[in-house]
Amino acid sequence: MSKVLFVVTGAQFWTLADGSHHPTGFWAEELVAPFRAFIGAGFEVVMATPGGVVPVVDQGSLAPQVNGGQENADAIAAELAAIEELRAPLELEKVDLADYVAVFYPGGHGPMEDLAVDPTSGRLLVEALASGHPLGIVCHAPAALLATEGADGSVFSGYRLTGFTNAEETQAGLADKAKWLLQDRLVALGADFREGAPWAEHIEVDRNLYTGQNPASSAALAAEMVKALQVA
Repeated sequence: MSKVLFVVTGAQFWTLADGSHHPTGFWAEELVAPFRAFIGAGFEVVMATPGGVVPVVDQGSLAPQVNGGQENADAIAAELAAIEELRAPLELEKVDLADYVAVFYPGGHGPMEDLAVDPTSGRLLVEALASGHPLGIVCHAPAALLATEGADGSVFSGYRLTGFTNAEETQAGLADKAKWLLQDRLVALGADFREGAPWAEHIEVDRNLYTGQNPASSAALAAEMVKALQVA
């Protein structure tokens, strides 16, 4: 069975501009919906985190108001609890990318804390892009691309992509508290950032790079990757 690698944040908080810690982790829908899509299409999903730490879910992502009501919130929490692969992730440092046909990065504010400065993740992203296999990154997870920047810039410079926008961070009430905003940093990296309407589904595909703007984009993003894998 072909395997898809999920690179998940190991962070439990996001450090704000004033030095305080905002509780976070990965965003439930952005992990659950793609996991469902890949498993449903017959792929095996393997989870990896920096250091192999067991990742935590951002509790805010389990709230009824971001899941269309209590019934849907309960359903996604139950689905998340059933994902055994999250209980014993691989150490990211020991991942052999040759074992996988695709790589996916779920979001949440967590990647802005750890993956944005993780050299192992940075090298993996460069290798994944060069492999030609689908590389999917959603919402705040494109922060991980910042770790690919070197003296000569980033291999992702010039790529058309999207991610959580300044407008969405402002509407979420965290823009004025953040050390930096994701959209600003991706533009500074040289990315061709494309912005859709706040909170609406929006994905971008440029060569083998698949990106989604927000939680609402995660299922569609995974579906596009599955299509690409099925015709490969």
